[in-house]
Amino acid sequence: MAGMSTNPPDLRPDLAPRARIADTARPGQPTIGMVSLGCPKALVDSERILTRLRAEGYAISPDYAGANAVIVNTCGFLDSAKAESLQAIGEALAENGRVIVTGCLGAEPDYIIGAHPSVLAVTGPHQYEQVLDAVHGVVPPDPDPFVDLLPASGVKLTPRHYSYLKISEGCNHKCRFCIIPDMRGRLASRPAHAVVREAEKLVEAGVRELLVISQDTSAYGVDLKHATDRGHRAHITDLARDLGQLGAWVRLHYVYPYPHVRELIPLMAEGLVLPYLDIPFQHAHPDTLRRMARPAAAAKTLDEIAAWRRDCPDIALRSTFIVGYPGETEAEFQTLLDWLDAAQLDRVGCFQYENVAGARSNALPDHVPEEVKQDRWTRFMEKAQAISEAKLAAKVGQRLLVIVDEVDEDGIATCRTQADAPEIDGCLFIDDGAEGLAPGDIVTVTVDEAGAYDLWGRLGD
Repeated sequence: MAGMSTNPPDLRPDLAPRARIADTARPGQPTIGMVSLGCPKALVDSERILTRLRAEGYAISPDYAGANAVIVNTCGFLDSAKAESLQAIGEALAENGRVIVTGCLGAEPDYIIGAHPSVLAVTGPHQYEQVLDAVHGVVPPDPDPFVDLLPASGVKLTPRHYSYLKISEGCNHKCRFCIIPDMRGRLASRPAHAVVREAEKLVEAGVRELLVISQDTSAYGVDLKHATDRGHRAHITDLARDLGQLGAWVRLHYVYPYPHVRELIPLMAEGLVLPYLDIPFQHAHPDTLRRMARPAAAAKTLDEIAAWRRDCPDIALRSTFIVGYPGETEAEFQTLLDWLDAAQLDRVGCFQYENVAGARSNALPDHVPEEVKQDRWTRFMEKAQAISEAKLAAKVGQRLLVIVDEVDEDGIATCRTQADAPEIDGCLFIDDGAEGLAPGDIVTVTVDEAGAYDLWGRLGD
């Protein structure tokens, strides 16, 4: 019996203990499968769709064969992601035959139908009502009010101890390489009281870590003019402070380095928010940044980083970069390497530039040859790995708080420090004495060993 594919694999809704849904359907219960591709923001959309379907009496199938229909939540950010989405749609059609497509690639229905004309419906990103309408048309609901009860926290596709918390949708930036504003629209922030209430319910249900996500977390509330409603102000600093009162770890993702970001650092120093910033710098050379239509102030950014570390010495900084952007010269790339040396970021990801249909960067002159992109990516990652290795080696002997993600059958615990987000950063492993731990436990560990990206340690001193 074929299992459903997704990317990354650890976010699959068919991993039974992770999804807070019934494992088996009652006789005659309509059943839907879900393939969730792409980023955590898309995963939240999948959770919302499944929560609505579960409340209407649908069961969630762990495989293609057991589903009356399958929803494929697609990614369309890069051409490679589009190809993966088309492949997933084709797999679902081959294994099940009744497929509804939604998500970012759904903004291009002709592209999908041209490749797979037999899909039953195509809807765009965060079009929840249209997805439900499509499901109703293919598999009518048949709820049993005495059986189909939904937990207050809804359906979660992450482990029970952490959850993504989406605070806004869309983006007002006009980066030339990005089509997200075209797919998901301009910034639309959720009211702060609604975000806090959702967070409260998640913590009440046992969530120990809240991962705050959006397209532009720093801009949260700008569209609402930072209005105060029911005691909560729609501003990222106020929201972070409110969330920090709930007793869970609060991790901020996709934070643009606006000047007011420095107001978050005292909250990290106080322990209200994890000392962790995920900031997409993208590049360091001012000419490259201008061609990207990004803020071109790399030198000032180094000053900001120094100030953040002065005010919160434990802060961990992660970022992503693009190499081989159109027009990038060897000198510009070398500036990026030199900047990385100076910035000493803790966690770094890097992508080779690729054209995306509809992106304005496609029309720029002087595209970089593929072999040059590969060479620059390799050189960049070698430097980033060396920095990571040195930083982790300095942690040997330190006592760190970690959250337990998993304990395997051999008693080895996979954990994360406060400097590590799930799925994208490193891990800390406890090889001995971890049998009594459970996912969600937060414990103190002494670091014994370090690698390029991961740590090993023991409980206590």
